[in-house]
Formats: sequence, structure tokens, C-alpha cells
Amino acid sequence: MKRKDFIKTIGVTGAGMLIAPYILPSGRLFAATGSRVVNHVVLCLFAGGVRSLESVQKAEGNLMPNLFAGSEAISKDIAPVIGQLPTLSSTPLSNYGTLYKNFRYNSMLAGHFQGNTVALTGAYTDNYTTFDDFTPKPSIFEFYRKHNSPSQTAKNDWWISNSSGENEFLSHSSDPAYGAKYGANFLCPNVFMINGSYKAVDLCRTFAPAEITSMDSMRNYLNSNFNKSLQNGANFTNTEADKVAINAFMDALMDDANNGKLNDPWGFRMMSGDMYNIFFAEKVIKEFKPELTVVNMTDVDICHFNFSQYCDNLHKADYAAAHLWQTIQNTPGMKDDTIMIVVPEHGRDNAHNSIMDAQGRKAIDHGGDVGSKEIFCLVLGPNGKIKQNNVINSVEGESIDLVPTIAHILGFLPDIPSTYLKGKVLTSAFA
Repeated sequence: MKRKDFIKTIGVTGAGMLIAPYILPSGRLFAATGSRVVNHVVLCLFAGGVRSLESVQKAEGNLMPNLFAGSEAISKDIAPVIGQLPTLSSTPLSNYGTLYKNFRYNSMLAGHFQGNTVALTGAYTDNYTTFDDFTPKPSIFEFYRKHNSPSQTAKNDWWISNSSGENEFLSHSSDPAYGAKYGANFLCPNVFMINGSYKAVDLCRTFAPAEITSMDSMRNYLNSNFNKSLQNGANFTNTEADKVAINAFMDALMDDANNGKLNDPWGFRMMSGDMYNIFFAEKVIKEFKPELTVVNMTDVDICHFNFSQYCDNLHKADYAAAHLWQTIQNTPGMKDDTIMIVVPEHGRDNAHNSIMDAQGRKAIDHGGDVGSKEIFCLVLGPNGKIKQNNVINSVEGESIDLVPTIAHILGFLPDIPSTYLKGKVLTSAFA
């Protein structure tokens, strides 16, 4: 059964509701007064809690050769676990921008929701720990939709996450001055497909217990979102043209899934969840060329109980980020007109926990010690716009700086009320 037939059956009237429940109207109150650096920004929230020791400091060897220069050999005990992936270019991504080696996540709460929230709102969430409602602080999506000039529809504004749950609440806030009518499209590949196998649902056969569980989860997810959408007023609609375009996009993805084209799209025997999430972000970029795209990865969170697999997933996330940049450079309209920011949502503790993996390496949590606050930030962009091969070794920049930096790039920072943002623009990255 095609997705459009399924949508008709369950009575959904908005396009893309199966995986993009937030497809919203355009609208703004103020004309932007700033000038743009480029016309597109992609924020890649990197991989679910990454320690600087394993990334920029290369304590286990260079696990991320696509992002960082260096030929340091991977630790012998971990090397057999790493599924060695090729480098996509002889030039690491850090050569195409500015690398902040000592970036900071300055919050006592080092949770994934908190890390994603500060990256998207520019405000730490020490006093906000509820995961079942929209955040009180407006997001970069809302700032962009409200203050951008000329006004843009939500088709230009995407939040792509490989988990729904709490992350769905980051597409817009409960702030009465912003809210749902300025939100982003939320796309969750794990809701779109079943159990990571990326095979479409056949609604005309008997289901296995695991499939029934997945469908129940999808139904509950949809019902909960429809209930929430009703609380946000009558503006929860999409322009007719955007509805048609996004519906066609979703139908094409479903057809590809039915035909097995999504089972191994990059030619690997086993793609990670992070790779699939980046793959879907690339599909959105190639189809719609959005001005603002945010995508996250989470697979390295396995570090809570398997350090060696964490290193393997870090290696795969490195490849995925480079693949995303390569797609941007090969997409007309995005090439040479896009700045991509790659940054972990937070780090991991310096101290290990007591869980040991098969290689005899102890696992690591992210409880909020100094290691959980130490991260990197890589700002990539066209020569002449972003400083090239620029490495900043001093402690400079923090998570609350991401939103004002994106707003500066897209030219609407002067119109955001100063009470909302405490961070600064990462000026040292710009040429």
C-alpha cells in the first residue's frame, strides 16, 4: 500500500504527517535588517555524546580521518572492532573551515535532550528537564521563520532526528511570541520505516508480534502529535503547493523502500542508524535545498556499556558527516552557498564506569564532569566566507553560540530580541 493511500485511510489531511508532523505556514512580524553570509546552513549535531579524548585529541588514534588530519594508528585492541571505512577525500574537512578544538558545553546537565535543546535554542536547560512538552524557549527554527526576510515556508526549515520521543518537542516552542506557526518540519526516519530494516509496511497481510509493536508505537506517536497540534491553534496547516511537493517526496521514499532501494543506499553491508539519518537528510537537501537544516546522530551513545563499539560508531559518524558535506557540494544551489557546523551536543565523562567490553575496555557515561563539557566545533564553508584550515586551540566558543552564529549567517540576528540569546557569534570562524 502506498503512503498516500494509508494517509487517506487514517484520515490525515496534512501532507507528510506520517514522518513530518510539523508542516507549517509562513509568517513573520519583522523584516530582517542584517545581511547574509550564505543562503544555507546545515547544523550536524554529532553523534550522541563524544569525548574530546577520542575525537580531536585522538587518544585511541585518528578514529575520524574524514574530519581531522593525522595518520595516528588506531589502538591495537580496538582496531579489530572498527569497520574500516574509506576517507571520502584526501583532504580532511577541517581544511575547509575553522576547527574549535576546545569548544564548551557549559551546563551541569549533560543529557542528550539538554544538549540538543541548547544547540537549537541558544539557552541552557538547567531548570527544564521535562521531556513530554514543547520547550519554553524558541528555537532557531522559529527565529528563522519569524524574522527572515523575505518570509519562507516551513519547507525551507527541517529538523531531522533518528529518534522521535523528546526530540519531536524541539521543532517549535511553547513561547507565545513564536510557537507552532513558526516551527520546522520534523522528520524521523525511525518512525517512517520499521525496525531499521527500511522496508515499507504492507497493510494487507498478517503481522509478526514485533511488527505489531512497531505499528502500535507509530500509532501512539501519531495520535500524541495530533493531540498536541490541536493545542497550538488553527494555523497548523501547510500551503497547498508545499503540501503537494512534500507528499510527492514522501511517496517517492515509500516507493523506494518497497522496491528495496533504501536497504543499503551507500553500498555498505551494514549501515548504522546514524548513516541512515544522514542519508535522509541528504534526500531532503537534494529535493528541497532548505535554507536551514538540522540533523543529529546518536549511535555513539552505546559507550554507556561498550567502549569499543563506541569507537566504531564514532568512525561511522565521521564518514556520515563527510558524506553529508560531499552531498552539499554536489547539489546545485547548495554548493559554495552553504555553511555546515559539526558539533557534539555534549561530551562524556573522563571517569569510566564499571562495565567492561569484550576488548577489556571500560565504558563511559555522561554525568556532567569536566569531560562532558569539553567538545569540538567545526565550521565549514566557502573560501572567502569561512577561514580555511584554521585551528583554534584556545578555549573559545560554547554551545549557546550556535544559534546567534546561525542567525548571523542567515542575516536575521539583529531582529531577535536580546533577552532570548546570551551567546555570541563565532566571529573568529569568518573570513
